[in-house]
Amino acid sequence: MAQITAALVKELRELSGAGMMDCKKALNENDGDIQTAQDWLRQKGLAKAAKKSGRVAAEGLVAFASGDATAAVIEVNSETDFVAKNEQFQAYVKDAAGVALGVNSFDELKAAAYPGSEKNCEETLTALVGTIGENMNLRRMEKLTVSNGVVATYMHNAAAEGLGKIAVLIGLESEGDKDQLNALGKQIAMHVAATNPLALDRDGVDATDIERERTVLIEQAKEAGKPEEIAIKMVEGRMRKFYQENCLIEQAFVIDPDNSVGKAIENLAKELGSDIKLTGYVRYELGAGIEKKEEDFAAEVAAAAGS
Repeated sequence: MAQITAALVKELRELSGAGMMDCKKALNENDGDIQTAQDWLRQKGLAKAAKKSGRVAAEGLVAFASGDATAAVIEVNSETDFVAKNEQFQAYVKDAAGVALGVNSFDELKAAAYPGSEKNCEETLTALVGTIGENMNLRRMEKLTVSNGVVATYMHNAAAEGLGKIAVLIGLESEGDKDQLNALGKQIAMHVAATNPLALDRDGVDATDIERERTVLIEQAKEAGKPEEIAIKMVEGRMRKFYQENCLIEQAFVIDPDNSVGKAIENLAKELGSDIKLTGYVRYELGAGIEKKEEDFAAEVAAAAGS
């Protein structure tokens, strides 16, 4: 039986990222062979990840990374907010956001090499599940790029630089001064974080949403006793209000409610003497769309005590 030294355990720990006791056990189980022990840990890490994968991961962090006229945003979930504060988890999310900046799709991100590792981004997170002991999930990614101009960024409820609960990217296409474009872009990003618009403009609103809103408004008008032809005219006016409330370009700008977002862009364009086009936006809110299971904490503690 090979002698399991502290130096050997430390080496395996650095290679695998696993806990100290797990590394010692892996070496004991594999007669001190570090490569076999590393494979053994990977197998156990995968087993742990599979065991925990049924648990809802709706906490975690969103993160963005910025480049020249481009930015990327990702979401990585964990089961608890406690893990979201873990330095290893935060480092992973920040690094993965940096990787996202250099790829073009979510699938590419998962398969891309993780910095300083032989593993890809998905495998690295799986290994982290084994180390931290909680289900985690690399959930989604999106990029926004302009050919000339800026992609402004904003993070709401920041846990660290570029990490937080709501991330927003704003694309402004223009030949104008980039510092002023970025300043307006950040204000619009803050607006988007607060208002969560349905779409950029009327063309971006889903036809199903339009039809649903129109149907509801027509029925409301009819129930108020209005003839159908009058009801339809009333609905057109109410639909304009619907667009003003839900389309980013038409919304009252939270920084200057007397103007719409579109008008604020027009005003800066006149000041800079250069056209400005809001080409797109991305808003990532942590856990959006994930069905969260309501836990009975007392029952959970009782169940754990009885297990």
